Amino acid sequence: MDGIINLDKPAGMSSAVAVALVRRLAGGRIRAGHAGTLDPFATGVLLVLLGRATRLAERLMDQPKTYEAVVKLGATTPTLDPTSAELPVAAAAVCDRAQVEEVVARFIGEIRQVPPQYSALKVSGRPAYELARRGRYIELPARTVRVYAIRVTDYQWPLLSLTVESGRGFYVRALARDIGEALGCGGYLLRLRRTRVGRFDAAAAATVDVLRLRGVVPYLLAPEM
Repeated sequence: MDGIINLDKPAGMSSAVAVALVRRLAGGRIRAGHAGTLDPFATGVLLVLLGRATRLAERLMDQPKTYEAVVKLGATTPTLDPTSAELPVAAAAVCDRAQVEEVVARFIGEIRQVPPQYSALKVSGRPAYELARRGRYIELPARTVRVYAIRVTDYQWPLLSLTVESGRGFYVRALARDIGEALGCGGYLLRLRRTRVGRFDAAAAATVDVLRLRGVVPYLLAPEM
């Protein structure tokens, strides 16, 4: 069984658990992996690769990605997402839409981005999030990432809704942090949905419930790019 499952990952499930679930539904004795992690709180397109399609992981991770994101301004969290306690920013000023639009535009193009402390990036062979959970905060170096487009789809303080098109290695959580810092009010990523990876769209993705009901085979896509 070789191919790609375009999975609509539900909130509360890690990418690793999602891959293990699809692998089990595919019979268990097969290589499996994914082409780009989604945080457990996030939903949307997770490309699960089976059999020989696992060789396509690097090529698929290089594909452009589209996200629908909701940023909460006026507060932050240690993890930059809703999985840790919210910390309100004292005297955070309400920003008007013109200010928000101007700041958001700064993050389009080739930019330098510091990854979140709670990320899977390796530091001395260990994921940064393991060190952060133990209170060891490491200065992660900024990396060059590509943002093709950002569009403000709604803004009603303190919630800012964005559509983001980005390249590989980009963290939407870090974007939420950086927008909040640039506005002087703080911010974190409240909700995230990945709607596209390359040619794979969320509208055509299979849910976990559908895969459990009908099996993997009807949703197995050819591994050709």
